[in-house]
Amino acid sequence: MTPTLVRQHSSHAGATPHVDLRARARDWSEIQERMLVPLYEAVFERLDVGGDTRMLGLGCGSGLALLMAASRGAAVTGVDSRSPELLALARRRLLPGVPGEPGAAEERRSPEPGGTRARAGTPRIIEGSPEDAVDLTAPAFNLVTAFEPTGCLPGDSERLGGLLARATPLAARGAAVVLAGWGPPERCATTSVLRVATKLSEPLHGAGWRPALRDDLEEVAQRAGLRPDGSGRVACPFGYADPGSAVRGLLSTGLFDAAVAAADREQVDKELTEALHPHQRPDGTVWMPNVFRYLIARVR
Repeated sequence: MTPTLVRQHSSHAGATPHVDLRARARDWSEIQERMLVPLYEAVFERLDVGGDTRMLGLGCGSGLALLMAASRGAAVTGVDSRSPELLALARRRLLPGVPGEPGAAEERRSPEPGGTRARAGTPRIIEGSPEDAVDLTAPAFNLVTAFEPTGCLPGDSERLGGLLARATPLAARGAAVVLAGWGPPERCATTSVLRVATKLSEPLHGAGWRPALRDDLEEVAQRAGLRPDGSGRVACPFGYADPGSAVRGLLSTGLFDAAVAAADREQVDKELTEALHPHQRPDGTVWMPNVFRYLIARVR
């Protein structure tokens, strides 16, 4: 299995012009998402995720982390408000045979406590905000994850803080809350490629990617009233079959949206391909070693 990256997918309201949202979602789920598998595995192993775990995944996207937790026996609920296309893929992964979009609508409109008629233990994929994940018939969540790396786009820490403020009341006291971010720039080979986003988005006044800061995760946890309880670093190399796949995967993260808006897609593709050249191997594959960081905090 080829490992894969981080993202941020734009909402429909703020989507980059001329983006095929379905193709973008497929590129994320098929090319990019698996690069965070080592991060998911390390966190689930450290927290002993299993049959006693009730997990709430914030910004769950196409649901790979949920699928991995469910395979360990956890009861999982995923919430996301940004991309119906990604959530449709998550439903196909976790709810075989269940229609994509109708299922989401039914969960949002259901008058029953918990907003869904799903039997106990069935994964729940919800298009909406954390409050929509309330299930009065089930125990409180004891694990909340926000695996989307924070601190790399303007305002993303504040947005995550708002999500946590709405999610932590649904969690039990002492529940683990996991935040993730990029490691030190000097430990991430992809840093040189992501600088393309910063350079090309300059006309939009700093709307592009920025390197992670050492205390990004701790500051988010502190503002959310959480108690830090350990951290770790995980090697998450980005590997692609060829430069074309690498460009598609990187664009699916949303980190280059401001660059595309400020320049154009052709220019972004060209400069991305050039930036990837030093990371291309003789067999044509692209390989970029990276380190990601996670913080475990506790609900007070």
